[in-house]
Amino acid sequence: MTYLVLLRHGQSEANRDNVYTGWSDVPLTQQGRAEAKRAGQLIEQTQIQFTDVHTSLLKRAITTADIVMDQIHQNWLPIHKAWRLNERHYGALRGQNKDKTREIYGVRQVALWRRSFKAVPPLLEATESDRRYVELGDIEPRGESLEMAYKRLLPYWIDEIAPRLLNGQNQLVVAHGSTLRALIKYLEEISDEGIDGVEVANGEPIVYQFDDQLKIISKKFLD
Repeated sequence: MTYLVLLRHGQSEANRDNVYTGWSDVPLTQQGRAEAKRAGQLIEQTQIQFTDVHTSLLKRAITTADIVMDQIHQNWLPIHKAWRLNERHYGALRGQNKDKTREIYGVRQVALWRRSFKAVPPLLEATESDRRYVELGDIEPRGESLEMAYKRLLPYWIDEIAPRLLNGQNQLVVAHGSTLRALIKYLEEISDEGIDGVEVANGEPIVYQFDDQLKIISKKFLD
């Protein structure tokens, strides 16, 4: 049996200000740091020993992972940072207040962009140059549906996380609300329509236990 722990980063400044973030690189708030510390303490109580930590290229997730590793006393673990774990890209909505977009576009349209599987937000006219992504071949999208985030996330699961779990190595993934929703959709075989009702809270660890074929034995929220 192996364990996979999923954790959404603690509250970011964008979460606090109720604005769309996506691939924008915003820091944690003090509350977010406290949430990360508390999450680490909860994970420590499980006594799970990990072999790897996976996170995105965005500092709100990286900082959360660092705080958690300190709390679980496993700072020596290798940490793998991957763009495929980045938050879903909200395109031209990035940086806008969510309530304001409801006034402009309507509640139903915004709900589709935020929660549905296939709806694509308004696209950016062009992406900004960022060394992280330029060096990877300018892979930053102009906007993504959850389905698009799902498709770019799955290769990382297949190539980097699942093989380690199959080898009996416990894995910790610290990422973002939408990419974790996408991964949960895959793991639990949730329908395109059903994923609309799935929410991942900041700083609340989710613990999956798998058998040797990566079938889910149990799922538990730590609080």
